[in-house]
Amino acid sequence: MEREEVFERLNNVFRDVFDDDSIVVNENTTSNDIEDWDSLEHINLIVAVEQEFGMKFNMGEVTTMKNVGDMVNIILNRGK
Repeated sequence: MEREEVFERLNNVFRDVFDDDSIVVNENTTSNDIEDWDSLEHINLIVAVEQEFGMKFNMGEVTTMKNVGDMVNIILNRGK
C-alpha cells in the first residue's frame, strides 16, 4: 500500500468520524487542526481507523502518535 492511498482512506475516515466533508489530513495534522477532535472523538477515530485498515493499534502506538503522519507510518509498517 502506498502512502497516498493511506491518506485517501484516512481522509474518508476523518470525514466520517467528524461529519465534515471538507477535512483533508496531511502529515502534520493534529487534534489542534480539527475543531471537534477531543479525547472522546480520538477514541472513535482510533476505532474507525482500526476498522478501515483491519488492524489494532497497541497502547504504545496510540500514545506516541503526535500527528497523522505518525499514524500513517504505523499503518504502513504493519503492512510490511
